[in-house]
Amino acid sequence: MTVQEQLSFGVPSAAIKPVEVYDFRRPTTLAREHSRVLELAFETLGRQWGTQLTAKVRVISQVTSEHVSMQTYDEYAASLPPTTAMVLCTVSDYSSKAIIQFPASAGLFWVDSMLGGHGVLTAYERKFTQIEQALIRRLMDDALEGVHYSLGNVLTQQLSIDSIQYNAQFAQAAATSELMIVGHFVIRVGERSSAATIAIPAQLLLPQLGDTNPMTSGQDARARMESQVVHVPVEVAVQLAPVPVLPAEILDLAVGDVLKVPHSQHRPFDLTIDGKRFGEAALGQNGSRLACVVVTTEENPAP
Repeated sequence: MTVQEQLSFGVPSAAIKPVEVYDFRRPTTLAREHSRVLELAFETLGRQWGTQLTAKVRVISQVTSEHVSMQTYDEYAASLPPTTAMVLCTVSDYSSKAIIQFPASAGLFWVDSMLGGHGVLTAYERKFTQIEQALIRRLMDDALEGVHYSLGNVLTQQLSIDSIQYNAQFAQAAATSELMIVGHFVIRVGERSSAATIAIPAQLLLPQLGDTNPMTSGQDARARMESQVVHVPVEVAVQLAPVPVLPAEILDLAVGDVLKVPHSQHRPFDLTIDGKRFGEAALGQNGSRLACVVVTTEENPAP
């Protein structure tokens, strides 16, 4: 039943659950483990980027990471405005490019603030002049520094600014079917907020994130188990030989009663783990503390 049909049958709007469109032609999505790692990295990037913008623009700035997704480059480009600023970043030994995208009007606002202006708000999009491009590149160099710092070992390739494009349909930063990791941000500089994105080819990041459900061979399971068992702490007890006692004797025990222990005076103590004897030890001393000296050990064959 569609939303319109539910409304026509009198179903309250509050009871209608939002429907998420699923594209069976592209079932590829980020694994939950990968998504969480990238979300944390982009949140760190947002804090770094905001601090750097504040220092350069001289206006209190804040960059907030909204969410992370994986899209084909064609879908990503189609989601952008027809005219926008796209800073293309080259990757060593890789043909595709990473992208830092933001409204050109927001870039003009940042440049005006950097030059000591009052941050003139402009609603139109236009290309940057050579001076404006130079200043924008300085800001983007800081952003790339934050990208490398935040992603750390996940991004092993070096990104560097290549060019600035203004039309998403003609940028051709990657093949249309290539998967991109896209981070969505909101950049707030002073009283102005703008949406921005950072897109990085997925092939650069996913190999470092590892398998979501790694499978290992069971051939060496015994060796791996033994290597773990030797590091498990166990309680070792030093005790006398046990005394067999009937329940009636236990019930009649009183203060002052004596139980005869069948342990010779010159016989070493028993070393036990979980009640099982595995050796003998003699009484000793280590500084001001009592200690025991292992005399013999025994092997208990596995059942």
